[in-house]
Amino acid sequence: MTTLPRLAASALLVGLVAACSSGGAGAGGGQFAAGVQQGGAKAAAPAKIYTVEQLAAKVGCKPKMQVDAADIRTGYCKTKVGEFFVNTFSTEEGKDEWMDRAPEYNPHLVGPRWTVLSSLKVLRALQKPLNGDLHLKDHRTKSPTPSPPAADDGGDTGGY
Repeated sequence: MTTLPRLAASALLVGLVAACSSGGAGAGGGQFAAGVQQGGAKAAAPAKIYTVEQLAAKVGCKPKMQVDAADIRTGYCKTKVGEFFVNTFSTEEGKDEWMDRAPEYNPHLVGPRWTVLSSLKVLRALQKPLNGDLHLKDHRTKSPTPSPPAADDGGDTGGY
């Protein structure tokens, strides 16, 4: 089981590394500009971007800020469901860079320009109110949802 000090150290270390890195995207450097994609087609409406405080408020927490930099903000929360860290990023690229450096053994809840770091039990409790995607080991891939078993059609399996 992951302890709070390990979570805190991981969140702060990765946050500081991301805050000190170049980030690669300046003003206007994102994929979308004024609602038009690079190919000239109209882009979908952007997702709502939340602050650490807004995300924490959705689950009844007033966060204790740990990192307050221009490109990343991290707040610590403790609620009846458990302890967790809320991270917000100035760009989606910054979030991706942070996730690439995040410890693979820690699951994350992920949304547009935000992540939440905690135990799997806490993340599952927060998933619905925050409307986030649960990422277990591969931080870029959502956790699969189980599919119902395929029906046996009685056909030939080709010798397998």
